Amino acid sequence: MEIDLNPLLTRIAEALERLAPPIPLEATFQDGRIFRHDPATGTFHPAPDYPMPLSALVGIEVQKARFVGNLARFARGLPFNHVLLWGVRGTGKSSLAKAAFTDAVAEQPTLRLVEIDRDQVSALPVLFDTLRRRAERFVVLCDDLSFEEGASSAKDLKSALEGGVSGPPANVLFVATSNRRHLMPRGHDEDRGLIATAEDAEEQVSVSDRFGLWIGFPPMDQPTYLAAVQGYAERYGLETPDLDRRALQWSQLRGARSGRVAWQFIRDLAGEQGKPLPL
Repeated sequence: MEIDLNPLLTRIAEALERLAPPIPLEATFQDGRIFRHDPATGTFHPAPDYPMPLSALVGIEVQKARFVGNLARFARGLPFNHVLLWGVRGTGKSSLAKAAFTDAVAEQPTLRLVEIDRDQVSALPVLFDTLRRRAERFVVLCDDLSFEEGASSAKDLKSALEGGVSGPPANVLFVATSNRRHLMPRGHDEDRGLIATAEDAEEQVSVSDRFGLWIGFPPMDQPTYLAAVQGYAERYGLETPDLDRRALQWSQLRGARSGRVAWQFIRDLAGEQGKPLPL
């Protein structure tokens, strides 16, 4: 007696089809200029344009000039360096990257910005291979990047930026922001000996060495903080006779002076006066 195996084979094929990962769709970058990348599905989700103009960022003129110059060379297809923006929190590192991109894309429409999460650095080689085949030029931004000691993702980043067979794509500029200049915590285990300690230090530095351009953001002094507040207030039509005093009180309550603290004060003032802001 012959047994009909077709129904069984059909069920097996359907089960395998359900278990198989979906075929990633061909990436398109026509629906926006800023995207979030999902490495699990390989998709690029469009995000709103960044609303803060580059001219609104004050107190970081030197940093602006260095970053914008490197970005302009990349956009024109000239030699460039991958960028590490490092320094005190709230000083405008990620704001500079996004605002400078928004300025640049007005003149170079083929520019796109792709943001990745710091926990997705291990997916960079696959992402780079995807973008390598595209005609657009991409700024890939990873905000608040850091690694714990011995993190394997640090090796993935080094390989993506400089190692590996194919190397980084010519149409990708990688930008990372971090509170740590060397991205990894420095250990102080005296029991490991001088040679092991030196090797640890070399490993820590080797990660950030993959970035050709380091741009530091020092703590903001009081005059610069007040200049940021005054600049925002003038731009958005916020008037109060005791602006500086209130801004200083706000920073004292926060225990810090930075561009972020200045903007948070302006948001509070705008809400008080019933005026809208772009963020």
